[in-house]
Order: sequence, then C-alpha cells, then structure tokens
Amino acid sequence: MLEFDLQENGLRKLNSALHDQKENSNQTVWKVTNPKGSHSIAVGIDAPIEVNIEGSTGYYCGGMNKQANINVKGSVGPGVAENMMSGKVVIDGDASQYAGATGHGGLLVIKGNASSRCGISMKGINIVVHGNIGHMSAFMAQSGNLVVCGDAGDALGDSLYEAKLFVRGKVKSLGADCEKKEMRPEHLELLEQLLSDAECDAKPEEFTRYGSARKLYNFNIDNSDAY
Repeated sequence: MLEFDLQENGLRKLNSALHDQKENSNQTVWKVTNPKGSHSIAVGIDAPIEVNIEGSTGYYCGGMNKQANINVKGSVGPGVAENMMSGKVVIDGDASQYAGATGHGGLLVIKGNASSRCGISMKGINIVVHGNIGHMSAFMAQSGNLVVCGDAGDALGDSLYEAKLFVRGKVKSLGADCEKKEMRPEHLELLEQLLSDAECDAKPEEFTRYGSARKLYNFNIDNSDAY
C-alpha cells in the first residue's frame, strides 16, 4: 500500500500520481491521509486501483471516476462521484448536495444520509443510500437506479425519464411525472443485487418502486401546469 500525506505533499501531486496509473500498474492500493475537507480529491482516475481516503473531503471527491474503487472514511461535500463512468465509490458517512450527479455508470454507496438533489440527471449510475435523501433527488434522472433505504424528501423524481427509484421508507412528495410503479420479479432481482453490492441487509420486498408516468416526454397543453 502506498501512503500519501495530502497535507504534506499537496492535492496536485496526489491527483497527478493517480492519473499516471495504468491498467498494468503495480501501485494498486493507495492510502490518502490528512484530507481535511480538501476539494477534488481523486478526480479523473482511469485505472483499476483502490484509493482509501482517511477522513472527510470537500467538493467533487471521486468525480469522473473510471474503473477505480474509492473509499472515504468520513463524509463528503457536494458533487461526490459527479459524472462517474465506472468503478465504485463508497462513503462511510454522509454526502452533501447532488451526490452522483450526471453519473453514467458504476456504483455509488452512501452509508449515511444524502442531501438534496441526490442523483440529479443520472445517466446510468447506480446509487445506494443506506439512510435518507433530501428534496429534488433524481431530478431529470435519465437512466440507472437510485435505492434509498430510508426516507425521501420533497419532489422525488421530478421530470423523471427512465431511471428506476426504490425507496424503503416514506416519500414526502413525488415530483412532476413521477408515480408509484408495480414491483415485478425482475425489479426484486435487480434490487437484491444492488443491496448486496452495497453491503446493505435490507430486504427487496420492503421497497416501493417509482418511475416516470411518461406524460411530459412531449409537450401537451393539457399538462402545461406540470412543466
């Protein structure tokens, strides 16, 4: 394991070293100490490596991740795993606003709670939140899956496209064009796999599925109040 003291060596040096990692690198496990809420830690990685961050981080931790497994032993600021393409990002604590925004792939696991706009405009990413999520989560979510083991705030799934939302607890309100959906066997199978990957012991049968009512795909004057 390579240990990198962020306070001593600086963010630019860390990210440069991580960007230099390749498919056949033998520097496969990294430990980052003294993050102290720094922004943009471990962004833009494109290699099958493991990065363990010992403490809380600021904005955009793990953004644009591809292939890497990133573990944060703390909480994270806004935009964690923003625009992630593949790999896995695990947060032991809480996440601030727009976690997993615009993510195209991979798995984001938040073991605490997530703030507002979790999964906004998600485009294929899978997000599992062990706790609660805030308002306007999955706004304009296009594809992928958002799993919430706790409660969801106001306007869940507003202007939703084809992403699937699974909530175990209560939903304060649904956004425009989001509705409760039937939970079919294939959804239970999908949910079981996601919960397993996220190391969550919740049961798929305890969740409710939500999805798009498909009334806002094209403009219709009868639905003008919903736009």
